[in-house]
Amino acid sequence: MSSVLTGNRSPEVTSAAGEPVHVRWVMPEGFFELPTEAESHDDLADQLIELAKRIIPKGTPDMQYQWAALCASTYDDLVDAGVQYSGFVITEVDGARCTATVNVSIVDIAEEALLSPVHRTAEALRRLGQGDVSEVSLPCGPAVSWIGTRQAAIDAALTPSRQQEPFWSSFINVQVPLRNGTAVVLEMSTPTQEGWEVFSSMFAGVVKSLRLFDTDGTPIDARGALLESAE
Repeated sequence: MSSVLTGNRSPEVTSAAGEPVHVRWVMPEGFFELPTEAESHDDLADQLIELAKRIIPKGTPDMQYQWAALCASTYDDLVDAGVQYSGFVITEVDGARCTATVNVSIVDIAEEALLSPVHRTAEALRRLGQGDVSEVSLPCGPAVSWIGTRQAAIDAALTPSRQQEPFWSSFINVQVPLRNGTAVVLEMSTPTQEGWEVFSSMFAGVVKSLRLFDTDGTPIDARGALLESAE
């Protein structure tokens, strides 16, 4: 499988066994987008430092550097997960400072799941026993929704205590199998429970905005059937 980011939130998705599919979605205002293209590690570091200056303009250079370093430490995981877009928002909900991250990934569907990808994906996620899994219908076609919590850890080099610090985050993961043997995976996660209702409602809008197009720009559904309109 290969995927190429051809425009803002509009990657082209293809696989060895299928034709390309263009994927588009709409993000709300207020999201900061992590850089996805860099000529070198130094270029990526410079882009992250510039982003840090926008996010914490009143922070010290050391604070901005540490934030950029924290982001840089996640890039290997983003690449391994096939992430095409990664953005985050920082806001206040009922006086509490809250943040959420949205990632959009392209992954290959397991060969054994190709004949019934939605059902088989739901079965596999249920076997994990980590959250609520359901089959849902989106404007672009059938999908799988997975809602739960997971534990992660902040690297010791980036914490005040200089020890690895665990934290819990809640997430909504939606997987949309495509006709060409790949799947679009959209996920929202937040470590701040105060913002859960606001962020989950926002993410529902992102998921519903997902649209698919063939190489001619014609709207299609996840199974490849032509649609009259992308609206």
